[in-house]
Amino acid sequence: MSTVTKSAETLAFKPSNTKNLISNFIEKHYRHFNAATVMDASNAYKDHMAAGGKMMITLAGAMSTAEIGVSLAEMIRNDMVQIISCTGANLEEDVFNLVAHDHYKRIPNYRDLSPQDEWKLFEGGFNRVTDTCIPEEEAMRRIERKLITRWKKAQEKGERYLPHEYFYQLLLSGELKESYQIDPKDSWMLAAAEKNLPIIVPGWEDSTLGNVFASYCMTGDLKPSVMKSGIEYMMFLADWYPKNSGGKGVGFYQIGGGIAGDFPICVVPMLIQDMKIKNTPFWSYFCQISDSTTSYGSYSGAVPNEKITWGKLNPDTPRFVIESDASIVAPLMFAYILGW
Repeated sequence: MSTVTKSAETLAFKPSNTKNLISNFIEKHYRHFNAATVMDASNAYKDHMAAGGKMMITLAGAMSTAEIGVSLAEMIRNDMVQIISCTGANLEEDVFNLVAHDHYKRIPNYRDLSPQDEWKLFEGGFNRVTDTCIPEEEAMRRIERKLITRWKKAQEKGERYLPHEYFYQLLLSGELKESYQIDPKDSWMLAAAEKNLPIIVPGWEDSTLGNVFASYCMTGDLKPSVMKSGIEYMMFLADWYPKNSGGKGVGFYQIGGGIAGDFPICVVPMLIQDMKIKNTPFWSYFCQISDSTTSYGSYSGAVPNEKITWGKLNPDTPRFVIESDASIVAPLMFAYILGW
């Protein structure tokens, strides 16, 4: 009886069919409760796109620091999203991660940190987001130095741009390439810049670089007019929406709550009620991933039916709420939609 020595490669597990592994898993196991809603909402998303619809994705929280770009960038490249609304934090933090990933510090036991532990992180130049610390010098200050040059150049030329447009200019210039610390295909901002994807950034001032910009304005180095405003974002969206809402219409996929979702969804009632454009279509798909408590006055936790009363959705709009952690659910949904 001979003894056969198998190589490590032979012994390694090889699935018979590596295609659609995540999709097959979801279809087999996600049958009830929030899991079933994941399936229903994902299939409705695919149906919406297959029928020629368009989709807005809104990013609240710290989804960029959660590296949502690993899946979202692929959604962008595959034309599964046509416009994004995000907080200023999500806009910048994807770029921070792109150039400073190796300097981030992860704190798995963050729940056990004392105030003194937190102070030590601050003194070390680390800003904590749950279990992940963003390095101030390698991430924030590096991008600040790049952007201040562009802000000043725009001022000298008498030019004005929206916040995301300055980021697009920086990313497409190639200035950061030598500093990449992740695979660039995992940056959703880079994928968006390459597609020139429309981005809405309401309340950009409430971000690290928004604060930095304000400080330069207060010292007199910059004029506020160099940066286009949130009102101009709404004006852009009010022009974009009617041009893109024909046929199957525009869907609304909301990750978390807050201004990233609250701001853009209002464009429909604004067009109908304030601009008196009565034939404006309602949002034609709605899905929100949120663990916000549904309660009186909690807009982030409000069920979609409430939006019908505000003229944002109609009774026939496919509506889904997944009450769960978006950092877990969104990548799974994107994988399923992409057929991974």
